[in-house]
Amino acid sequence: MSMLDQINSPKDLKKIPRKDLPKLAQEIRQLIVDVVSKTGGHLASNLGVVELTIALHYVFDVPKDKIIWDVGHQAYTHKLLTGRKDRFHTLRQHGGISGFPKITESPCDAFTTGHSSTSISAALGIASAKRLNQDNSKVIAVIGDGSMTAGLAFEGLNQAGDIHKDMIVILNDNDLSIAPNVGALSSLLSRTFSARYLQDLKKEMGEFLRSLPRIGQDAYHYAKRAEESFKAFVTPGMLFEAFNFDYFGPIKGHRLNHLIDILTNIKNINDPVLLHVTTQKGKGYAPAEKNPVYFHGVGCFQVKTGNKVSCSSAPSYTDIFGNAMVELAETDSKIIAVTAAMPEGTGLVPFSQKFPDRFFDVGIAEQHGVTFAAGLAVEGMKPVVAIYSTFLQRAYDQILHDVCMESLPVTFAIDRGGIVGEDGPTHHGLFDLSFLRTLPNMVVMAPKDENELRRMLLTAINHPGPAAFRYPRGTGANVAIDQHIEPIPIGKGEVLTNGNDLLILAIGTTVMDALEAHQILLEKQIDATVVNCRFVKPLDAELICNLAKKIPYIITIEENLRQGGFGSAVLELLHDEGISNLQIKRLGIHDTFVEHGPSNLLRKKYGIDAQAIVGAAELMMAS
Repeated sequence: MSMLDQINSPKDLKKIPRKDLPKLAQEIRQLIVDVVSKTGGHLASNLGVVELTIALHYVFDVPKDKIIWDVGHQAYTHKLLTGRKDRFHTLRQHGGISGFPKITESPCDAFTTGHSSTSISAALGIASAKRLNQDNSKVIAVIGDGSMTAGLAFEGLNQAGDIHKDMIVILNDNDLSIAPNVGALSSLLSRTFSARYLQDLKKEMGEFLRSLPRIGQDAYHYAKRAEESFKAFVTPGMLFEAFNFDYFGPIKGHRLNHLIDILTNIKNINDPVLLHVTTQKGKGYAPAEKNPVYFHGVGCFQVKTGNKVSCSSAPSYTDIFGNAMVELAETDSKIIAVTAAMPEGTGLVPFSQKFPDRFFDVGIAEQHGVTFAAGLAVEGMKPVVAIYSTFLQRAYDQILHDVCMESLPVTFAIDRGGIVGEDGPTHHGLFDLSFLRTLPNMVVMAPKDENELRRMLLTAINHPGPAAFRYPRGTGANVAIDQHIEPIPIGKGEVLTNGNDLLILAIGTTVMDALEAHQILLEKQIDATVVNCRFVKPLDAELICNLAKKIPYIITIEENLRQGGFGSAVLELLHDEGISNLQIKRLGIHDTFVEHGPSNLLRKKYGIDAQAIVGAAELMMAS
């Protein structure tokens, strides 16, 4: 019987002798690798915190004590130790356990996470509420050094140090977020090498001083006091102590005995504490140790080699975007690329290599990235801000005030628009069409395929004001790519099929579903006009209104929330133009957060695929 089989709760973990915990860590790593190789997921970050997670649950009493995992993509060991071992094989599968902490999944998950840098603020709120309730249990936030590049983390630190709430922040320092960390703060945190060197030097010097006749012991104690002062200038301790945190570290995060001892000691401190732990991302699995960036978020792979399991050979939308950026930048020196800690995820690595002076990774700081781009635009540059849809939500205020208010020419390349699959509700990009189309001066587009993506990129860059285009995760239709990129006239859709019975207005990826539905409907003697609307804002008012006057049966479809989205824009247009006596059905995501699962399954479940169009058309035409 394996050691992991004996653990169904953190109480069971505490029964295991310390000397056996390294074996448990090895078993956990093997299980994580085996499961993630089949389900995909966040591998390297989880392998890096196995010992830290074991130590936390060994010392603290969860769920009474609260552990908040920042971002949450390092919580797999936590799930295994808190009663979800038997369901771990369902990780990220539809109906299975989430890839992130989730309050509704387990009482041991103190906070639902998925976005970066929220843990300290959440932990402080929980700690404050506990004190008001005379609850003396502990609150621990575990945050990575990458997440510490975001201003939100420091807003939490600032208040925590000011009101002196009893809480522990553990800084998991592995020199990586998803990509290598950037910025001055990262440089400060990376001084752990110097700190480790000093630890060895300190040990040797201590032995030497104590060996001196008569004065040895006194000299040692004096040097010890001096070392404590000096340490602050060669480690991040100076920074965190300025926030009124008691700073400890850096310590090695893979030494279980050391971790348990220091956690036991700081558990009894009633002030804000920051423990700095250094770990290795991908620890224990050679391919992930060698390439932690690739294995941060990985699809299915072969355990023995780490090689990706073969899938579609078609290029992804992300790759198409990245290559088009390079192509356009070769003839336009004003094109600048900006991303927020996601050069690989947004396809900008080739651009960064070819035009290093025109590439800016701002770290996990979407708000700063957008305002930074606005500053570039003020000086005549053409910044392209490439951010996932779900993360762009964090910069809404900056888009509104700093870009749209003065109609600055900033392009937003919004990756992972729509349903993204197994990462679930924190990562689906189902709100961008709604929150962007409300902004004055903003142009909002969505391509039907990869070739149109290239055209929209150039359209946005050429536009004298702000423009955004959103595109999905994964591969497209593998269409032919034009040799030369041509822009699209702003606000112009295209008619793909002509029929007199039904009008289907589609945007983005749903255009292909509309074309598929058209073929099925023809067999049912329903002939539809299918329009690739291209633009959510401005709509092609002339085209849509002229067609609506001829065809009173209308279906709109979008991979976005229905409230305020593309279909809402069409309804508003037709109402404002006084076109009545219409039957309109809007297909899109209803008022809900979509769970995790395969994208095709979710699109079918929520009624935004070809069969949903066919079903809606049959009901409409039969009425």
